[in-house]
Amino acid sequence: MTTPILEREAAPRLSVVVPVFDEQDVLPLFAERLRPVLDGLGVTYEVLTVDDGSRDATPAVLEGLRRRWPELRTVRLRRNSGHQNALTAGLHRSRGQYVVSIDVDLQDPPEVIAEMLLLAESAGLDVVHGVRTDRRTDTPFKRWTAGLYYRLVRRVVGAAVPANAGDFRLLSRAAVDALTELPEHLPVYRLLVPWLGLPSGEVAYARASRAAGRSKYPLSRMVRLALDSITGFSAAPLRMATWLGCAGVALCVVLGGAALAAYLWGSVVPGWASMFVALVFLGAVQLLCLGLLGEYVARIFTTVQSRPAYVVAFDSHAAPRRHAAAGR
Repeated sequence: MTTPILEREAAPRLSVVVPVFDEQDVLPLFAERLRPVLDGLGVTYEVLTVDDGSRDATPAVLEGLRRRWPELRTVRLRRNSGHQNALTAGLHRSRGQYVVSIDVDLQDPPEVIAEMLLLAESAGLDVVHGVRTDRRTDTPFKRWTAGLYYRLVRRVVGAAVPANAGDFRLLSRAAVDALTELPEHLPVYRLLVPWLGLPSGEVAYARASRAAGRSKYPLSRMVRLALDSITGFSAAPLRMATWLGCAGVALCVVLGGAALAAYLWGSVVPGWASMFVALVFLGAVQLLCLGLLGEYVARIFTTVQSRPAYVVAFDSHAAPRRHAAAGR
């Protein structure tokens, strides 16, 4: 079941959801950039930071900021649940008529939020994607892997996925409620949101360098995101495994025919090299197919367990109640 959404009496016009994990250095810089932008919009708002089990002084920094910024709200998870699950917790507990998700590292400029809100209101859009048109601040390897990821998911999932659009986006309340109702245990929002098929637009911006701290998305997490993206939205890898199996069978037939012909012609010679290559190839295909099958079985196992994706330890909006809440 989903986490009950907090009551929305006097709901703000805008909620800004910010997943945070070990970001004590960049948080003051982020607040310094974000607050003037939101204050200048002329609408009611809340900034909902989701502390994803930080191990540094992030909780203390957030508490200090909250004392000076009434619109800042903090939600603390009991354990590190991952970026997408922290984002889920923020979306489920947001109250705004529009909800913007943004990372705290300032690579996505908060100033673009005003443009997103204006476009959504003027054009009646439910989704506005932030699209990175300039990624020169990323390393060449990061740009190459990101390009490969978007080409792959657009090929497998569909062209509806905007290229170079991450988790910096604006959603209407209707879009957030639709996402909340989806039975996803391993959500990838950059694919889920386009899948809804809601009226959407794009706002372009240049990606900046990280303001402080270090990236929380190393290569291992990027690979995990790619696997979750593909296995969560397509059975194409299983079909690829089937085709690889068919190719292996065809190769065996060819090699068997060649061996039989050589025997009939009386020119049989020791064929350790061809045998070695054939065995290695077939073994690699089998292991690849088993690995792909294991990914899907793991997703089924996670779904059957029905464990909550996150557990909320504290929400400053509901501080007097001091109870933990679980989410899908």
